[in-house]
Amino acid sequence: MNDVNSKAIVTRYSWKGGLIGLGFTFIAFIVDVIICKTDLSFEAIAQIHYLNPIFWVIDLFPIAGCVLGYFLGQFVRNCDLKKKELTDAEYQKNKKILIFLKRLIEGELETEYKLQDSKDILGKSLLDLRDNLIEKREIEKQRRKEDENRNWVAEGLAKFGDILRKFNNGIEELSYELISNLVKYLKANQGGFYLLNEDNPSEKYFDMTACFAYDRRKFADNRIAWAEGLVGTCALEKKSIFMTDVPDNYLRITSGLGEANPRCLLLVPMIVNDELCGVIEIASFQKLEPFQIEFVENVAENIASSITNIKISLRTSRLLKESQEQSDALVSKEEQLRQNMEELQAAQEEANRQAEKFVNFTNSVNHTMIRAEFMPDGSLIYANTRFLNKLGYMNNSDVEGKNISMFINDKDKAWFFNIWDDLSKGGKHFEGDMKFVTRQRQDLWTMATFTCIRRSDNSVERILFLAIDTTDQKKQSLDYEGQIDALNRSTIKAEFTPEGEFLGGNQNFLKTLEYSQEQANEKTVFDFISVLEVNKFKKSWESVVNGEAFQGQFQINTSSNAHKWFNGTYSAVRNMYNEVAKIVFIGYDATKEKLMEIETAAQTEQLKLQEEQLRSAQEDLSKKLEKARYEMQLQYKEVEKVKIRNERTLEGALDAILTINQFGTIEFFNQAAENLWEIDRQDVLGKNVKVLFSEEAVKTDEFVNSFVRQGENKIVGQRREVNIRNSAGQEKPVLFLLSEAKLDHEHSYTAFVQNIEVELF
Repeated sequence: MNDVNSKAIVTRYSWKGGLIGLGFTFIAFIVDVIICKTDLSFEAIAQIHYLNPIFWVIDLFPIAGCVLGYFLGQFVRNCDLKKKELTDAEYQKNKKILIFLKRLIEGELETEYKLQDSKDILGKSLLDLRDNLIEKREIEKQRRKEDENRNWVAEGLAKFGDILRKFNNGIEELSYELISNLVKYLKANQGGFYLLNEDNPSEKYFDMTACFAYDRRKFADNRIAWAEGLVGTCALEKKSIFMTDVPDNYLRITSGLGEANPRCLLLVPMIVNDELCGVIEIASFQKLEPFQIEFVENVAENIASSITNIKISLRTSRLLKESQEQSDALVSKEEQLRQNMEELQAAQEEANRQAEKFVNFTNSVNHTMIRAEFMPDGSLIYANTRFLNKLGYMNNSDVEGKNISMFINDKDKAWFFNIWDDLSKGGKHFEGDMKFVTRQRQDLWTMATFTCIRRSDNSVERILFLAIDTTDQKKQSLDYEGQIDALNRSTIKAEFTPEGEFLGGNQNFLKTLEYSQEQANEKTVFDFISVLEVNKFKKSWESVVNGEAFQGQFQINTSSNAHKWFNGTYSAVRNMYNEVAKIVFIGYDATKEKLMEIETAAQTEQLKLQEEQLRSAQEDLSKKLEKARYEMQLQYKEVEKVKIRNERTLEGALDAILTINQFGTIEFFNQAAENLWEIDRQDVLGKNVKVLFSEEAVKTDEFVNSFVRQGENKIVGQRREVNIRNSAGQEKPVLFLLSEAKLDHEHSYTAFVQNIEVELF
């Protein structure tokens, strides 16, 4: 309420009080005149005052009425002012509450609201509602994130378990599938797959069997020595290495946009049964989360188990094949040697009758076999060229007259001289493996025959030595035997007849199935298979009997009826006639992996159930929010009515009023402003406030410059005289008063403009 209206109210009540007092005075005089039955005249009034002095007091009634009216008007004015202040305060309070509710409806839960006073119960309730919504949103966000992480890990383990089952025939292809899918699944940028090469125990190193970067397969040719660099450190310590400060020039990630160091680097060792088989290296611009690192470690353990089994299976198959080929070759050579020896025996029996044939045969033997002749005391009297070459001597003079002991290893002399003593006394000839020592102190393995050449009196004249060099075959045979023995200690192995009867198994097989050797001998291969899978297994067994190797997983029953799962290979072993002689099983216990797979499936089902419950809870929350949104919309409409009423009030103001935002854009321009600037509001709304001033005023006037400039440093609350420019380009002097309104991060400025000429007038 302005001062003019306030003065009008006081004046009105003062006049009304005076008139009422005057009326009371007039009525008193009329009554007295009527009672005294006199005429109403000045003499009568004077007579009344003389007779009744009380009328002097009655004469003061109009003045008293004016005074009472004045104080009553002051009281009414004060009441109206307080009422207006309360109304304005309540309006501002409701406006802030409605703005706060609107932002809550729009999801801006971080909106702040300042309580008006201690009795602002609605404000406190809204703040409690906001805090409750924020808490629920954070809880929901955290739970959703944990569920997403668990789902991500479960899906990843299932995905890589499927890869390990599909690509188990070749290390390089499996390595690429694993590292490429791991980089993509982690949303990383680059990865390397390093396998430990222990072919030479004295020189271990890592081979990069696969690497992947930016959706492209890289050429893997990197080789890292044992304990070298971060890969070697990770392998040596058998612990994961996670770095967020990657050394310069350690690794560069290159793309079409350039190259840069990765933000983080993860190296995880692949370990199974405390045995290292390789290292996985992941580089990423995005920092990996702890659950992702744990996921990579779990995958690395599964990969290590699978790769170890693949290596064992491949090595076993190769060894079995090479052993079979070597066995066939030895059988063939033994047969050939036996035939040669039989021919040699026949030639010796006819030596006296067919001297010429004997010489020819001897020459033939010298060209094909190692040959030497010794006296019964062991001294050498003849050695052919093959004997000299194989034992590393140049001439016969180097060996003639020497004792045979110089060709025998010290460790073998006791065994050998027992045989020689028997031969020197005319005993039975010797035929079998014999190891000699060359001049260079190397071993020479032979398939040898020592035969006595007798005189006519049946006494021993000399001893003939014939042999074939089998050094390479013997070394391979010993190496195969050692590797097969190592496989027997590290894997599960069993042998069966083509009909399925148990022939034998190593200790790992018997221990895992909890059978003794006697109990296992009474079983067939089908007795070990679970009843649920025996029919499927019989079909696979038929393929194996027909010569096709089979690799897979089956459920096995132990002697205590416990269930276990074996992963392995059934391979047929053929004899010299290419017939299947037996079936060999080599594998490993996959029970732990199978149980983990079953548990993962159960967890996945549980997660689906929890998702359904969460979806139901979200629907309930949506209904509650919809109800709250409807209630707030009703309140918002009330606020809009108040807003429209205020705008219309400002529109009808006599002073020019305009409002700009923090960027200087004109948002409100009332009718008085149109008249003052002589311009239509549609021509200025949405434009910069600079259009209302001349360029000279913007440059020279401090108030105008701060008013049109973007930002918050404006001159607020001070009445200033400035020049404006109307539509015709003419400048007018006016009085400017600028007020500021701030709501959150938004600012608006309202200018009240008065024409100086009008004011002066």
